[in-house]
Amino acid sequence: MLINDYQIYALKQSAKAIKEGALIPLKTKLSKLSTNEGTHFQIRQLTSLFFSENKVYGPKANPFFPWDRRLEISNINHDHVLILNKYPVQLGHMLLITNNWAPQNGWLSSNDWKALENVDKITSGLWFFNSGPEAGASQPHRHLQLLPRISNSMICPREGYFLSLIKGLGENNYHKDFGFIIKKRSTSSNIPKYRLLYNDYLTLAAGVNLGEPETTKMPLDPYNLLICKKWIVLIKRRNDFYRGFNVNALGYAGYLLATQESDMDWLKDNGPEELLKRLSK
Repeated sequence: MLINDYQIYALKQSAKAIKEGALIPLKTKLSKLSTNEGTHFQIRQLTSLFFSENKVYGPKANPFFPWDRRLEISNINHDHVLILNKYPVQLGHMLLITNNWAPQNGWLSSNDWKALENVDKITSGLWFFNSGPEAGASQPHRHLQLLPRISNSMICPREGYFLSLIKGLGENNYHKDFGFIIKKRSTSSNIPKYRLLYNDYLTLAAGVNLGEPETTKMPLDPYNLLICKKWIVLIKRRNDFYRGFNVNALGYAGYLLATQESDMDWLKDNGPEELLKRLSK
């Protein structure tokens, strides 16, 4: 399928899928919480009945096989397909999944990055990845996620903070802080963008001692990724749950999801940054 902008098609497909009952948007109430770093975290309080899923990891547990064709957007290369998230907080939320089994907690391959780049070159947005249950992943099958954004709009609430960290850094340098590491996206006229992305990924993984595909079968710790056209962030995780908050990669982008079990008083007293530190390694 030839698509000029996956974001536009995703929104059209979302409207159709909602009518058919294939897509179930989560209802939330939005509030904001400012932090010392100058970020206005977005807190979405879940108001609809939350769905429950068993997190069973292994090659037989593949919720995407077969995927619901009513959620399909497009095939990407020969190895991946782009589909809608069945339970989105934001309409147009997409999943890039592998056609064949690949573990979520394994190393991302060059083919994964090639598929991501093929989507990213015609769609603007924030990519994120949760490497396993301790990093907030709800499914064991390989999937990267994309929140589309209009060009030149704010990528995420912590965008200004991330840009301040990479200011003055060269492409080959990175900034390392408690629990995470960030670098500028590498650029070159001679090397394909997906290969540069893959190399950036390996550089960050080595920078926080996750290992490397050639020497370690699996990453040595759970982690999250945040990716946009300017920067890439890797976060090492300790666990995914604290004080009633389940936090995946989006928490580190400035988006938190709260339920009735979430301790909002603790969050207001201690701040989102402290929550993230408690969950990082």
